[in-house]
Amino acid sequence: MSILVDYNTRVIVQGITGNHGSYHAKLMLDYGTNIVAGVTPGKGGVNFVHNNKQVPVFNSVKEALEFSEAEYSIMFVPAAHAHDAAMEAINCSLNLVIITEHIPVYEMMMIRNEASKKNLTVIGPNCPGIISPEKTKIGIMPGGIFKSGKIGILSRSGTLTYEIVHQLSNNGFGQSTVVGVGGDLIKGMNFIDGLKFFNDDEETEAVVIIGEIGGDDEERTAEFIKTHKYTKPIVAYIAGKTAPEGKTMGHAGAIISGKSGTFFSKKANLESVGIRVATFPFEVPKLLSR
Repeated sequence: MSILVDYNTRVIVQGITGNHGSYHAKLMLDYGTNIVAGVTPGKGGVNFVHNNKQVPVFNSVKEALEFSEAEYSIMFVPAAHAHDAAMEAINCSLNLVIITEHIPVYEMMMIRNEASKKNLTVIGPNCPGIISPEKTKIGIMPGGIFKSGKIGILSRSGTLTYEIVHQLSNNGFGQSTVVGVGGDLIKGMNFIDGLKFFNDDEETEAVVIIGEIGGDDEERTAEFIKTHKYTKPIVAYIAGKTAPEGKTMGHAGAIISGKSGTFFSKKANLESVGIRVATFPFEVPKLLSR
């Protein structure tokens, strides 16, 4: 099985006619993603065409949903307009995958708050999306490296996701679902949310967490494991071991506060609840084998 998305998940693409939206919409269609409509204000009435597939484009999410039902929207909308686009989708009861970077913290807080009121899933922002290998891809992940299997993955980093998935696939570990939760300070789905979904999925046998320095997602995850009965083995990798002390690295979420958020703090907290932490990405399959 997979979590959140599968063969039948219907998707609309907000920003489908832009450079990034059109490029990745084509790749998603090639992967088999069920894109039912696109949305670009002012471009309604045209068709997005790719390899004999035609996706109608509408001026608004509401118009798109009048044409076809959908469960998810993926957003390729510039940061200046991302709040309005996200609220439009949430008001239409759509789950969201937000690829957009640089959304202001306050606006993302409002997006997350409104989505939680409707019990909607938000993945991102500043993320690669979600993929259930050989079923559907809602995001920008390179589909060819993923293989269907029984390992769930939650990651704060896009490129590290690809590196570790490549290692897993080459060593016979397919994936049930891979979720890039994003690297921003304020985001929708987090590690704990994902672990709950994977724990309820009968076919996911183990979970890989890909973290990085900054924030306290990993420490909170360790506390969750400590206080809740979690039935599946977890392996982790944390990026940033050699980052210079006092420097802000990479994502907006890679900010260290006091002793919290460091590589060593995260590693110690995860190991204290029985999670094995790989030193290098290529060690992740070895830890799973154990």
